[in-house]
Amino acid sequence: MAWSASSARFAVCTAERVVLLYDEQGERRDKFSTKPADAKYGRKSYVVKGMAFSPDSTKLAIGQTDNIVYVYRIGEEWGDKKVICNKFIQTVRLANTKNNKSSTIYGTDSYVVSLTSNVSGKGILSGHADGTIVRFFFDDEGSGESQGKLAVHPCPPYALAWASNSIVAAGCDKKIVAYGKEGNVIQTFDYSRDLSEKEFTTAATSPGGQSIVIGSYDRLRVLNWSPRRSAWEEGKPKEIAHLYTITALAWKRDGSRICAGTLCGGVEQFDCCLRRSIYKNKFEIIYVGPSQVIVKNLSTGTRVVLKSQYGYEIDEVKILGKDRYLVAHTSDTLLLGDITSNKLSEVAWQGSGGNEKFFFDNENVCMISNAGELTLVEYGSNDILGSVRTEFVNPHLVSVRINERRQRGVEENKSLAYLIDIKTIATVDLVGGYSTGTISHDSKIDWLELNETGRKLLFRDKKLRLQLYDIESSTKTTILNYCSYVQWVPGSDVVVAQNRNSLCIWYNIDAPERVTMFPLKGDIVDLERNDGKTEVIVSEGVNTVSYILDEGLIEFGTAVDDGDYHRATAFLETLEMSTETEAMWKTLSRLALEARQLHIAERCFAALGNMAKARFLHETNAIADQAAQEHGGDGTDHYLVRARLAMLDKNYKLAEMIFLEQNATEEAMDMYQELHMWDECIVVAKAKGHPMLEQLRRGYYQWLLDTQQEEKAGEVQEGQGDYLTAISLYLRAGLPAKAAQLAMSRDELLTNGDVIDRISTALIRGELYEQAGDLFEKVGNPRKALECYDKGNAFLKAVELARLAFPAEVVKLEEAWGDHLVRQKQLDAAINHYIEARCSVKAIEAALGARQWKKAIYILDLQDKQTAAKYYLKIAQHYAALQEYQVAEELYIKGGQTKDAIDMYTQAGLWEQAHKLAIKCMSQKDVTVLYITQAQEMEKQGKYKEAERLYITVNEPDLAITMYKKCKMYNEMVCLVAKYHKDLLGDTHLHLGKELEAEGRLQEAEYHYLEAKDWKATVNMYRVNDMWEEAYRVAKAHGGANSHKHVAYLWAKSLGGEAAVKLLSKFGLLEMAIDHATDSGVFEFAFELARLSMKQKMPDIHLKYAMFLEDEGKFEEAEGEFIKAGKPKEAVLMFVHNQDWDAAQRVAEAHDPDSVADVLIGQARFAFERREFQKAEAFLLRAQRPELAIKYYKEAGMWSEALRICKEYMPSRLGELQEECGREAGKKGSSGTEGLLEQAREWEQAGEYARAVECYLKVQDPNNSVLVEKCLLKAAELAVKFLGQSQSMKVTRTVAPQLVAMKKYSTAAELYLNFNLIQEAIDAFIEGEEWSKAKHVAKELDPRSEAYVDQRYKEYLKTQGKVDSLVGIDVMAALDIYAKQEQWEKCLEVAAKQNYEVLHKYVALYATHLIREGGWERALRLYVQHGAPANPQNFNIYKRLFVEMVNASGMNCAEAYSSWADLRDVLLSLCENLVKSSEANTPAHEEFERMLLISHYCATRSATQGLKQLDTMAAQLSISLLRHTDLLPADKAFYEAGIAAKAIEEGNLDSLDHSDFQRTDIPFEVPLPAQQHVPEEQREEVKDWVLTMSMDQQLEQVLPQDERNTYEASLVAAGTGVRSLPCLLTGYPVLRNKIELKPGREVNKDAWYKFMMAVKGMLSPEHLQGPGLYPCTRVGDCHTGTMALSTSLCLGTGKHGDGISQLHSPSLSRPSSQPALAQQSHSQQPVWKGKVYLLKKAETHTKGILHLLFFALPADLQCHQDLGPSTSTCPHHY
Repeated sequence: MAWSASSARFAVCTAERVVLLYDEQGERRDKFSTKPADAKYGRKSYVVKGMAFSPDSTKLAIGQTDNIVYVYRIGEEWGDKKVICNKFIQTVRLANTKNNKSSTIYGTDSYVVSLTSNVSGKGILSGHADGTIVRFFFDDEGSGESQGKLAVHPCPPYALAWASNSIVAAGCDKKIVAYGKEGNVIQTFDYSRDLSEKEFTTAATSPGGQSIVIGSYDRLRVLNWSPRRSAWEEGKPKEIAHLYTITALAWKRDGSRICAGTLCGGVEQFDCCLRRSIYKNKFEIIYVGPSQVIVKNLSTGTRVVLKSQYGYEIDEVKILGKDRYLVAHTSDTLLLGDITSNKLSEVAWQGSGGNEKFFFDNENVCMISNAGELTLVEYGSNDILGSVRTEFVNPHLVSVRINERRQRGVEENKSLAYLIDIKTIATVDLVGGYSTGTISHDSKIDWLELNETGRKLLFRDKKLRLQLYDIESSTKTTILNYCSYVQWVPGSDVVVAQNRNSLCIWYNIDAPERVTMFPLKGDIVDLERNDGKTEVIVSEGVNTVSYILDEGLIEFGTAVDDGDYHRATAFLETLEMSTETEAMWKTLSRLALEARQLHIAERCFAALGNMAKARFLHETNAIADQAAQEHGGDGTDHYLVRARLAMLDKNYKLAEMIFLEQNATEEAMDMYQELHMWDECIVVAKAKGHPMLEQLRRGYYQWLLDTQQEEKAGEVQEGQGDYLTAISLYLRAGLPAKAAQLAMSRDELLTNGDVIDRISTALIRGELYEQAGDLFEKVGNPRKALECYDKGNAFLKAVELARLAFPAEVVKLEEAWGDHLVRQKQLDAAINHYIEARCSVKAIEAALGARQWKKAIYILDLQDKQTAAKYYLKIAQHYAALQEYQVAEELYIKGGQTKDAIDMYTQAGLWEQAHKLAIKCMSQKDVTVLYITQAQEMEKQGKYKEAERLYITVNEPDLAITMYKKCKMYNEMVCLVAKYHKDLLGDTHLHLGKELEAEGRLQEAEYHYLEAKDWKATVNMYRVNDMWEEAYRVAKAHGGANSHKHVAYLWAKSLGGEAAVKLLSKFGLLEMAIDHATDSGVFEFAFELARLSMKQKMPDIHLKYAMFLEDEGKFEEAEGEFIKAGKPKEAVLMFVHNQDWDAAQRVAEAHDPDSVADVLIGQARFAFERREFQKAEAFLLRAQRPELAIKYYKEAGMWSEALRICKEYMPSRLGELQEECGREAGKKGSSGTEGLLEQAREWEQAGEYARAVECYLKVQDPNNSVLVEKCLLKAAELAVKFLGQSQSMKVTRTVAPQLVAMKKYSTAAELYLNFNLIQEAIDAFIEGEEWSKAKHVAKELDPRSEAYVDQRYKEYLKTQGKVDSLVGIDVMAALDIYAKQEQWEKCLEVAAKQNYEVLHKYVALYATHLIREGGWERALRLYVQHGAPANPQNFNIYKRLFVEMVNASGMNCAEAYSSWADLRDVLLSLCENLVKSSEANTPAHEEFERMLLISHYCATRSATQGLKQLDTMAAQLSISLLRHTDLLPADKAFYEAGIAAKAIEEGNLDSLDHSDFQRTDIPFEVPLPAQQHVPEEQREEVKDWVLTMSMDQQLEQVLPQDERNTYEASLVAAGTGVRSLPCLLTGYPVLRNKIELKPGREVNKDAWYKFMMAVKGMLSPEHLQGPGLYPCTRVGDCHTGTMALSTSLCLGTGKHGDGISQLHSPSLSRPSSQPALAQQSHSQQPVWKGKVYLLKKAETHTKGILHLLFFALPADLQCHQDLGPSTSTCPHHY
């Protein structure tokens, strides 16, 4: 059995060797018989073992056991004749049906029992009788899998299947084995023990390769591949009784069905669908496998098979784009398909949550937008065509062209145009994947489209301008304005557009200026091209009109694109000459020449009237035709033809090359002679050694003379060395400048006076004064040269000459130069010349004219105010126009025009700035008047916002409010009221609401009423206007919970009757409305509603009506209503209430006998009120209500009578009444208190101690606390003596808190202690702040509470701020409080008494606080005082101190020495501590070492700045600091170095470019400073100086170098990379003459001696009285020989002293917080030891440390003590 590739045919071969053909519905449609290989063996001599359809389903190959394969052509239709078209002898061979030949693929020793192919059909497997499985690939598709013998199955593999992930084989051993891609066994299914299973006979793979069906006896087994487990999973077998052995299986190519053929001749067809669904009632989607889906059109029956080529499971399938396009997702791919063309694509696609947007406007490509990325997928291709980033994905803003019109020589043409942004278009070649152009436009683009070839782009912007862009030439042309419609004509490059009422057609888009226009009455709606006719459809209102385009003109473009120039020529021949046809002839001529179709080109030029070219081409064609006859071809390759074409293209060099290649020298020379190109002709003749060369030259020269080309003749003579003749010819040609140039180039001519005179005379006559000046200067006549330069305005040369020869005239020339430049409108250039000429006014005017405003300001700032005032005004007006108002204001003020500045701000609407300025120069009253006047003017102009701002500026918001009210601009008015009169906002809204209501503007009035929180006014407004629905809406939205119900009630009341009932029923408020009507006294409405709808409510209404009548005093009517309501008792009570006892008795007896008692009670109450007690008592007793008698007696205060009645009639309540009597006594104030006391005493005497305690506790008298305290104590005493433990404890817990509240803390505590309530007693003492008692109680009675007391005491001290007391208890807490309160001195004082770590914790906190507050100097002194520990957490503080100091201004001076010294001391201490810590040699350590070196350089520089002789050393230190600009501010460092270098006038550092530092150790890349460290005025000053110096030609702008050929300040040699040590005095490298202080620390000997000489010079008495250099006075415990600077600075310790003879602190490195060594006394006798001058004097240094040579000192210097020279080295040497 076999299915065709199209799934439309199914072939079955029977045992009788007849092939039956079925359609896909299973209906037999055809049949034919097979034939044996040899007829002599008969028709039963073979069996058909296999069949296969061809890919086009028109042929069927049949394999037979007589070793032959027949190929039958069965045709495309049912019933077509069946013929054998191929036959092949069978082994395992490859048969080619085209040439009817076969070839052996491979041979085996065992016959084939099964044969199968892979899913793609490009590989086969053969199973053999010996179990061998062989694999062969026609195309391995890049898998790299091996061919040949793959595996050996245990039995013949009759059932063989090749799935996508493995190979499955089975046979007679009842085992199914799955093999890997290289033959390894990966899985086995063993059914050998299943007695019902038989041998496996056949197998088939699903088209997707995900499933395999294996047939056996009565059973089909199914294996499904699990990608998750990478293994086969067995499904439930399909068992069919009496099916018998399955001999064949065939799976339909679309995977929807599988057919099984049996041994008995039956064919069973099974549906393989996993699931089905109907989509939009138009399509049926059938999932035939995880990776394969069939989409069937229900109306047409057509189907598309959507399949994942990679075997991924397909998710939901969608049909989009007018039901034409398929979209489906898998885990890693995206499947797209065109149902119409059956083109399917699968591209790699990462999941994006289904957020993609698909656009199907292009039939060839699908556009997918996802997260700002546009992806293009061509239908039928499995690769993404292209992907770009764009946010503008719209069919009108993206254009894609895919091979829409084939061009000659272009295989593929795929182009894309899209928007990068709203004003920029990008074009991309999708074949090469590169950008072909970017078009920037000045307006937003709303439409674009490429032509079909992708070479031209049309786009339109928002201004309706139509642009044409040629991608090849990158040219953009505006071809139409006011374009409302544009479109390319399909199949051509013709453009149709509409411009207002005109139809515009470009038949030749290469000539966009040639446009054909027709008038239109409507709008273009479409463009159609069908059946050789192109129509423009125009809508003219209700009619539609079509305009037919000239198809011939359109066809011309098509013919040109197709390369059919003969057809294009024939077409143009039929047209009359017009602008369009002329452009077409030109286009065709160009293309014909490019294609070498010369006859057509000749015809084109003839048509264009270009007879010269036509004639030339005619001659060329004649040559080509002759060459074609002689040599064949078209003759265009002949060298004469090629040369003439090059000449036609004006490429004469190419023509020459062609001639010379053919050795046609004469032709080349003739060509040049004919063109009068003599020079080229002579060059050719000379190159070829032509004998006529000299003759040519003479002829050329003569020809030049004859044609009066004296200049050219002169050049010839000059070239031949005849200079005098050349000069004569130049002069004759009127070219004296050229003659002068020649004369100046030859020294022998300069000595020829006659020649010079002739040339100079000609130059002056020709007014070529500059050239004349050059000539005079060359011959040594400077005066004449200067005059000529001046006349010729060659001022540069004049000034240079005057500087050398006539210095006094330089100023005059500079001014004249400036005047000349002004006349030439070169005002910018004139400024500097006027400055040089000291013509300040002219310089200012030139700067103003050149709009060099900053330069003009700079010049004006140097002038007197009177001169500069008028110019300031002009410049200020300029900056005002630029809206740089701040600058303009400054200039107005400088010019004394403050009023103009105010006007400027006013006109710009900057009222705040204007007001700020105005109050400086005007009175407040004048400012207010000015602004109010201006505001009123603005108000008249309708500029209310501006007027408002003016009013507000002068604090007059009421005027603005009045203005808005007058203009009825209520919103603005309300905003101002809300801002400035918030208390009046509600009233304002209410007032506006009333006004708007009166005007009938109800909606606006509603807004204001609601803003005023008066929704009732809104409801009332709508009610008055009979707008009940609006009233109900407002009440429901803004009123209370029942307000809308009330409105509905009023609405219903206004309607009345049935309408009211319906309305209330609609809202569900009927019952509520009845209740409300009765409550409101509208009983008629209530009776009406109840009567119509709710009769059960009538009694309630009667009752309420009766109560209403009662209130109105209509008792008789009320009585009737009460009775109607069934409430006679209420009538009785009514009469009782009104003391109408008779009426009450009457009604009670007649209608409610139970109420008789009530009547008696009422009479009794009335009698009591009249104090007729006996009568009242009788009434109550008759009514059997003695309790009421007791109540009334109690209310009257007649307790005895109450007790009497109770004792007689209710004895059970006697005790209760007695207690109540006692309580009542306690409520009567002081008199009540006395009563309680009296009762308490009585209870006490009676032994009722519990009641007595209770009475005592009830005593409360705020005015007598002593009495209350006694009562409380008495209660406690009685409780302790007479009550039980629990009761007494309870009383104590009641009494003690009251005593605490009365501040009787000790008494309360003693009570607590009586009951062993220790904690409560302690709390009482603590509450009373009796801490000693609390501690004593805790210590004696509960030691565990001592910690509690201490903690409470700490909290108390913290709360009260008694930190001094807290120190002795919790020092850390005290320190934290000191720090929090910023009592830093106290904090540090206390911390210093603790350990070192505690001290530096708070030192760090204080330093951080100081740095944050900007007090880095104090923070630095803090570390000078307390030392700098090597704590990593402090590193940022040290770095911040360093950064703050190097960034601070004013630190480059002698006065800054002490600060640098402090910083250096801190860093030195830190580095020494780091060496001893775990941070040694870390990057942080190295960074601090660099900071230490920098601070040393800066300190040394500050110290040397006080001495003139050490200025060079200070400059060298500034320059050396440049190598640390990665830590220092680069601009500040370079500025200071430049200023220092400028001051000593050495080096050229100030005029260098940054690139000059590349070969030095100065960092080339430094951090950019966050802010400028050099002030603006200093920068400008330096810029001017640098500009001046850069103009000095004598200044050599290079870095000075030393013997290493390296910049002298660089430590690293440029050539060798060797790094020298820096000098500790200058920072420069130490090369040869050096003094080694210690290993790694050296100084230059010259610098050292210079330094020593400066010291020596400072030892005079007059210098010893003030700051300067002094020798070290420290001996014994300090190194010697070092020098101190500034205010007695020691180089041994760096300490400041007040005089020369001062004793140093013992150690440089020890922080000040550590104890110093004892001071030592020295004699006053100076000692000279080698190079060391010592003074001994016992005094003490008092100021900070600066150690210029703190790194090292000479090792051979000895210290000297009082007892004499020491033999040991000083212990404090460094």
